[in-house]
Amino acid sequence: MTAPSQPLDNARLAHALARVGLGMNIALHGLFRLPQLSAFAAGMRDSFDKSPLPPSWVYAVSLAIPVAEAVVGLLLLVGVEVRRVLVAGTLLMMLLIGGACSAQNWNAASIQMTYLGFYVLLIATVQYDHFSVDAWRRSHRAG
Repeated sequence: MTAPSQPLDNARLAHALARVGLGMNIALHGLFRLPQLSAFAAGMRDSFDKSPLPPSWVYAVSLAIPVAEAVVGLLLLVGVEVRRVLVAGTLLMMLLIGGACSAQNWNAASIQMTYLGFYVLLIATVQYDHFSVDAWRRSHRAG
């Protein structure tokens, strides 16, 4: 196998691999939580016992988190509306970071900051989106 002939090829490949990897991770977070949605939400509510957030809010938001993770992750995996989905994922991470900090769960907040970094890096390099449904649509509109 020969090396790519241009740096642009490397940037496109790197962006695609990072997007697919993040998409897989986030999608599986959500998809594996969906079958136990009530138990997940109850566990989250209980883990926020030190937080000033109302338990009913924590429970309600926790019901939505796995759905959001599954949708964001699957859309990233295939590359549909990449920029918008990356922004949505960033906002989801900011919500999770806020929750973790309110519960003083600094380890979770630190891990979520890593995810946030991946999201913003992919947003900053979205011009290299080439291996996605979006890129396929762009090429078919142009031709």
